[in-house]
Amino acid sequence: MKKGTSPALEVIVATHKMYVMPDDSLYQPLLVGSDFFLDQQKGVTLPKNLILDNTGAHISSKNHNYSELTGLYWLWQNTVKKDTNPDSFYGLVHYRRFLSIKDKKSPLTKTELQNLLNLKYEIILPKKRNYYIENLYSHYAHTLHIGPLDRTRAIIKKKYPDFLPEFDRLKTRRSAHMFNIFIFKKPLFEEYCEFLFGILFALESSLTKEELTRYDGFHARFFGRISELLLDVFLYTKFPDLDKRSDVLELQVLELEPVNWIEKISNFLLAKFFGKKYKKSC
Repeated sequence: MKKGTSPALEVIVATHKMYVMPDDSLYQPLLVGSDFFLDQQKGVTLPKNLILDNTGAHISSKNHNYSELTGLYWLWQNTVKKDTNPDSFYGLVHYRRFLSIKDKKSPLTKTELQNLLNLKYEIILPKKRNYYIENLYSHYAHTLHIGPLDRTRAIIKKKYPDFLPEFDRLKTRRSAHMFNIFIFKKPLFEEYCEFLFGILFALESSLTKEELTRYDGFHARFFGRISELLLDVFLYTKFPDLDKRSDVLELQVLELEPVNWIEKISNFLLAKFFGKKYKKSC
């Protein structure tokens, strides 16, 4: 729907299954991988407020590799590009992970977001995840398959050389804004999507069919995982003073499902010291 002159505040909630969504007008539930879901769940009745990512300009069929990014692409192409107001804000969260203000146990609301924006924040991010005994690159290499990430570096070196120094800092940085969760003002949102999908589509084009299909369902989602690292590559290149800027706000991540920390830590140690790649999210 084409936006009018009033600025929009819209955050899509990417989900691959039926799930209880926040009852707040800030959020737009979006079914990612809609083609696969509808094929597997024939005859299912969908909630009226659920948008499908296989409408309009879309990459829904890439969901097995791109995860929630098929939803981000849909939002960019079908909503953000049609909005003529540069003061609008758009964002991405997940059905089980939301942003929340300090000490709250519920997702950020539209009223809360509007109050934050009135304070002149333009970039809202999750609090950084810290990897105390690993840098970002080594953590990726220990837990996932490193080949696609190394190929990404070659693409950045060729097509986006200004971003290469920050990409190489993956080997020294020990924290990052993860999960593909953020809320940006419209111009920055569009710039980031141009950067992100420019790289990921180039990466996909550089891979053979065998390279794209060699991994199991968990590891096949490497485009989504690489994008988690590219967010800070983009932001710190544009804003070297990101951590000190007054228009940037970090909020806590609200997990709506229990986190199995024992399993998570165990899997991390097995990956780091015994070469056991992750098999699932936990």
